[in-house]
Amino acid sequence: MNPIRVVLIEDHDLTRVGMKITLQQNGIEVLGEANSGAEGISLVESKLPEVVIVDLGLPDTDGIEVTKKLKALPPDRVPKVLILTLTDTEETVLAAFAAGADSYCIKDTSSENLLQALRWTAEGNSWVDPAIAKIVLSQVRKTSDVKTVEIDASEPEYKQILAATPLTERELEVLSEIVNGYSNAQIAERLYITVGTVKTHVRNILNKLCADDRTQAAVRALRSGLVK
Repeated sequence: MNPIRVVLIEDHDLTRVGMKITLQQNGIEVLGEANSGAEGISLVESKLPEVVIVDLGLPDTDGIEVTKKLKALPPDRVPKVLILTLTDTEETVLAAFAAGADSYCIKDTSSENLLQALRWTAEGNSWVDPAIAKIVLSQVRKTSDVKTVEIDASEPEYKQILAATPLTERELEVLSEIVNGYSNAQIAERLYITVGTVKTHVRNILNKLCADDRTQAAVRALRSGLVK
């Protein structure tokens, strides 16, 4: 198996060096490192990494703008973006995902979690730090006065999938209850349906959003515009 190819965009020297050593010691290929957004974007264009780890607090531009520019590259050059930052405010988290970030990790996480997030992201999944998962989940809300919702996804394949199989009104109700922290049994009681029916709706929601779990479904719904 080929190693994951990564570019680091981080202005704090000690943090960047520490990450580089950790990644290299675990079989990750670090193609290059940059301490500014402009340098990082140029590096990505020349090195073509699979994943770019981006800090939000860069000296020349913020990591959200860098993410937007990376996601605007030609299709064959667009990398996965893993945000790694100290910032966990709701506004910043939502802005990062809206800009196209694939995953979001807080800097005080363990090396093990960082590696897991990186590998998960490289495989095309969204990894959300538990510290900000609640923020992401809270944004998935039922839209009003609609029977179905077609998600205008940032990735064309999501839009194609959901154009054929949009979320139903009931599925959106179940999704809203999941966000509010209710179990399958509680959802069944609140919506006056059986637990088996709830499980079917949850399975359909994950399938339609191409998600492996509830948190990932919320991330994809958020990035697609299905927000409050």
